[in-house]
Amino acid sequence: MIGRPGRRVLARPRRFARWQAVLAWVIVANGIAVPGIAAPVGAAPVGAAPVGAAAPAPVSIAAAVAPDDAGRFGDGATSDDVRDTVHWVSASHDNHALPFVVIDKVNAVVLAFDGRGNLRGRAPALLGMARGDATVPGIGQRKLATITPAERTTPAGRFEASLGRDFEQDILWIDYDAALSLHRVIKGRRVDDRAGRLASPTPSDNRISYGCVNVPPGFYDGVVKPLFTGTVGIVYILPETKPLRSVFAIPTKVTG
Repeated sequence: MIGRPGRRVLARPRRFARWQAVLAWVIVANGIAVPGIAAPVGAAPVGAAPVGAAAPAPVSIAAAVAPDDAGRFGDGATSDDVRDTVHWVSASHDNHALPFVVIDKVNAVVLAFDGRGNLRGRAPALLGMARGDATVPGIGQRKLATITPAERTTPAGRFEASLGRDFEQDILWIDYDAALSLHRVIKGRRVDDRAGRLASPTPSDNRISYGCVNVPPGFYDGVVKPLFTGTVGIVYILPETKPLRSVFAIPTKVTG
């Protein structure tokens, strides 16, 4: 989380917003359950885990890539939750042919896909200091100095994201009202050693931010920025204190 200016640089396209409004009316009028249309989990009263609590063990990492997944997730090991989420997005078209990003908080990994579900890149990430899947109400209007360590979470959920700016650089706004974004790793305090944390082989030291997602500059400039230039997209932040399927409407068996 970094400073937020008074307004966004890139507003959501009106045609896309009107389409979503009509779709939402049809869903409500007919009682239809559509995967992924629910509001971000940040609105739910889910408490953050204490900062001093032991970190959850990284979820199951697939050692071998299934034949139908060959090359789909790149060279790195990929968790079952990431695989299930990407398969679900592709099968259900929950992204509406827009570029999308999947953030695996437990393993501190970000994967970016184009609108067809093709992987465009993956990278390690720094995340909120506190473990939890909700955001504190009103946190986007508060000064950083007033945000306690236990409140520095990266909330889980489905978010419509767009490029914009803060006071210092261009960023990808994930949730503007909560001042949540994905951006190039910042230098920060020397003692934080953010670049070193990103380069380490383990996710255990990747919890340092106020909630924002910090990624390597090359990944932001070469993958994220081109994907989201001139369009909105979807960001899926996977939960770490709740089951995956309590956040996203993913069926037990997913193919895509």
